[in-house]
Amino acid sequence: MGIIQYLCLALVGVSSLLAGALVLALINQRKRAKRLKQVLKALSGEEERMFHFLHNLGIAIGEEPTDGALSRTIVEGIVDVVGATGGAIYYPTGDANFLVPAYASEECPPLIRLSEKILADAKEDGRVVASHLNLDRIKMGDGLLGRAFGAAEAMHIEDLSAHGVLGMYVRQEVPNVAVMISPLRYAGQEIGVLAIAKLKSEGDFTVNDFAVFRSISEQSAFAIGNARIHRDANAKKAIEGELHNAREVQRVLLPQDDPKVKGFRIHGVNVAARIISGDYYDYIELIDGKLGVVVADVSGKGVAAGLLMAMCRSLLRAVALSHESPSKVLATVNRYLFPDIREDMFISMNYGVLDPETGRMVFARAGHDPALVYRKAMGTVEVLRPRGLALGIDQGDVFERVTEDCVVEMESGDCVLFFTDGVKEAMNADDEEFGMERLADAFSASAILGAEVVVKRVQEAVEKFTGEGAQMDDVTIVAIEKR
Repeated sequence: MGIIQYLCLALVGVSSLLAGALVLALINQRKRAKRLKQVLKALSGEEERMFHFLHNLGIAIGEEPTDGALSRTIVEGIVDVVGATGGAIYYPTGDANFLVPAYASEECPPLIRLSEKILADAKEDGRVVASHLNLDRIKMGDGLLGRAFGAAEAMHIEDLSAHGVLGMYVRQEVPNVAVMISPLRYAGQEIGVLAIAKLKSEGDFTVNDFAVFRSISEQSAFAIGNARIHRDANAKKAIEGELHNAREVQRVLLPQDDPKVKGFRIHGVNVAARIISGDYYDYIELIDGKLGVVVADVSGKGVAAGLLMAMCRSLLRAVALSHESPSKVLATVNRYLFPDIREDMFISMNYGVLDPETGRMVFARAGHDPALVYRKAMGTVEVLRPRGLALGIDQGDVFERVTEDCVVEMESGDCVLFFTDGVKEAMNADDEEFGMERLADAFSASAILGAEVVVKRVQEAVEKFTGEGAQMDDVTIVAIEKR
């Protein structure tokens, strides 16, 4: 073979090798392109599922869901996004000692310690494990979930069987799983734990899956926190609406106008410290033109005090018509109230019966603040403290033995003042009480001007004394002036 022929054959061989290499490179490039397309398609699908999850989460929040409904949306959404087998979300109990499941998907592998009994029962009934997962509570700091609640960040556990220290029993009955778990925080507070799991037989979570999980955990915590704030705000608004309605009903129970009594001027006011007042005053038309005058204070504040006030008012109005003696009226009311009043509650009261024909008022003091009487002839203020026990403290024997009537003879220009402890116990910025002395001074300075002015001036004196401070107790004042 000539040299030229040899060279030609060599060139042909090299060309074949180069062509083969080129073909192999093209095939590999196509494979890489195909794999890249598959990855891009997977990422695109994950992105679409992520968008779908966030969309559903927004809709769920807008519908003011319960914690359970929102938790279901979160768990099922993240399971779908990253292709997990199942998941669960747990929230702390009110005392923060335990975690309880808000939602665990049906296919979620066990993430808590399973007892021998549960495992044995599960062989007979496959629903036992799922039921246990949805009901069992976890002590803070125990097991995988209990420790995750206080963790600094999310965890990716590639094989739970290697983490027996976290509290799992690893057996053939409990399949090995990969887990991603994250504490849920909102406004600096721990609010729960989110966990999803994937059977090892179905593959592992990727680095991208973990990044997506952490992002969704943050979004979920934000959604849960905001949903609770929104729900609490709406509940508070509804309660406030109900309380305002109750306050309007309570206003109807208070006198709408001053009573018309021959030879007397009477004026009263009630200023609640809260929406519902535990104080009240009342005028009761009695036989022979007489008038019952009531000022009372229920222990405590708010709704409970308001309800007890309404009950007491109704009882007193019914009983007052059958008795002339104020102490006997209060004794009967006490016997009716005592069985139905809470041990930590009571009612103090001044109840007087005004007789316009004699110009005399008889009153009884049931553990209430004393009454004040201004004597025009001498320009002095007297303090009237007849004995008496508060309503609801004693079944009746002691109450009736202690409580007595006090007769007040009134001359023209004299004035009697009933009030509740919200007046004399009003506090200023220096924690000083308004006190009886200041009250008597304000009363004395205004008594000659009439009942309406007395009430107004006493109110003004209290408000000036307390300044910008919040009103701490209900204030009720009634002035009874003889013309």
